[in-house]
Amino acid sequence: MKYNFIIIFLLATIASCKKGYFDGVPKDLVSTDAIFKNKTETENWLASVYGTLVDPCANTAGSARYWAGFTEELEPAGATVQASGLLNPANAINLWTSHYQGIRMANIFIQHIDNSETNLLKEPNGKELMVQYKGEARFLRAYYYWNLMKLYGPVILVGDEPGKYNDDYQLPRNSWKECIDYVLSEMDSAYAMVPDKYLGAGGTEDATQAGRINQLVIDAVKSQVLLFDASPLYNGNPDFDNFKNEDGNQLMNTGYDAGKWNIAAAAAKRAIDHAIVNGKSLYKVSNADPFVAAFQSYRDLFLTGWSTEGIWTRAVTVYKTWENDAAPRAVNGTAFNAALAVPQQMVDKFRMINGKAINEAGSNYNENGFTATAKAGYYVAGTSNMYVNREPRFYNTITFNGATIPFVAKTGQTYVQFWPTGNSGNANGSETKFPRTGYLVRKHTNPARNLSNDNGNVARPAMYIRLAELYLNYAEALNEAQPGHPDILIYLNKIRSRGGIPDLGPGLSQAEMRKQIQTERCIEMAYEGCRFFDIRRWKIANAPEGKQGGDFTGMNVLDGNSLSDPAFYVKTRTSTRVWDNKYYIFPIPQSELNKNFVMVQAPGY
Repeated sequence: MKYNFIIIFLLATIASCKKGYFDGVPKDLVSTDAIFKNKTETENWLASVYGTLVDPCANTAGSARYWAGFTEELEPAGATVQASGLLNPANAINLWTSHYQGIRMANIFIQHIDNSETNLLKEPNGKELMVQYKGEARFLRAYYYWNLMKLYGPVILVGDEPGKYNDDYQLPRNSWKECIDYVLSEMDSAYAMVPDKYLGAGGTEDATQAGRINQLVIDAVKSQVLLFDASPLYNGNPDFDNFKNEDGNQLMNTGYDAGKWNIAAAAAKRAIDHAIVNGKSLYKVSNADPFVAAFQSYRDLFLTGWSTEGIWTRAVTVYKTWENDAAPRAVNGTAFNAALAVPQQMVDKFRMINGKAINEAGSNYNENGFTATAKAGYYVAGTSNMYVNREPRFYNTITFNGATIPFVAKTGQTYVQFWPTGNSGNANGSETKFPRTGYLVRKHTNPARNLSNDNGNVARPAMYIRLAELYLNYAEALNEAQPGHPDILIYLNKIRSRGGIPDLGPGLSQAEMRKQIQTERCIEMAYEGCRFFDIRRWKIANAPEGKQGGDFTGMNVLDGNSLSDPAFYVKTRTSTRVWDNKYYIFPIPQSELNKNFVMVQAPGY
């Protein structure tokens, strides 16, 4: 954990933003004191603290897309170290280094922002800005700790001092409770320092400040923190009985505390109420046809509805890369057509239009035969019956054989064809750009987009947290704390209703309601970075509903000659994955252990 701050790197970044600021001064001799005397460079530094946040659409460690590849949401393009059963400290996913760098950058900022000579004080609201900026950095520091905790379990709280090159960095992990208490305390402190909203000159919300930390963001993230803290992985988990520091200090909570669910429920309700007061709501589109209304509501939520439902957004995101990787070759332009392949196990989680699971009595699900009737805008005649009469979110989330082409199509193409000689198949072995499962992700895509140019492009941010997640947080926590409470159905049914399926009625047991909530969360929050962590905090990786090991399947993409050829629809093994219970938390990279000899590794590694 020897984090050497290389000032010349920062100055190179600053120079690219404001040429000439340090002209004539050797860049390796400029001190942080000099930087924080200048308002612009102070704000540049704060921007660099934000810079550790990961773009959800990017295919990099820590993104929503990245985590999907470790679950049944995506079929890995190649064998991952977890799926192969080879995950170990030597090849561990390393968010540790970048996040502690972000924490260090925040510490330096917090330490220097009070520099009395800074020209921030010359601003009309200079003192208020200094407090606000410090609050933003303080929250981000706590959030980076939280991200590490979700992946690695208890971490090391390094304190407020940035540290020097000759400091003693032989530090043990803090306990999970110490980490939770610290993160919540820092978020509470930041809450009093940042605004409720960022307002422009006219008193309306300033859209240019989207993504900055405000009080609503903090309430929403606290809801997530407290929900995780109450969940089975962290709350009385006997599997962690021997997870201790070298001095014998217990690192995880081994005694169950039922009261944590009440605390989590209260935090989620507070965040929801705060969001409603601030004008947030579930995004909905009106249409005389309820199916179309539900379909368009969920689709457009990610195109334009983010301003209505989004709680914490990211303005700059690589959504175009996501769209390219989600595009079958039948689209106009160049599509990758393989990177976002979906296993059958994820496809089968989507319900029927009557709200029932496909294996539930009365669902009317049928894997045999083909429909003689097209559903305009969704699929053509001849499509497999297994894709007929599914819930609207299914058609928003999955591209299947016979589906309408998700973007502007090539001339003469009207629907997706994944069989070998089809417009998006493997061309009898000569084409590599095809989904090995026979499915692609459709979510987060814009049907008006032309991949050969930017015609029809809808520039939009990504959402780290949205109101629907808070509804699901509340329903889950309340079901564990107070089974039968009427709010459970009220808030769960708000999500189901927007999704186009019937409300659930009263009378479900706590266990039955728990499964409904978990299924709803899987569907509603698909490909948004939740599933990877939900499976773990619920400890369901060995259960059928959360299966992470064994065979995963798809369609037989190497066979079939037409849309209605049964040979294509034979479920075929596409991968075999290994699950080990030690994967509930990930190992700290060996490179970090080599620097800190008193830091213990996660159990099992």
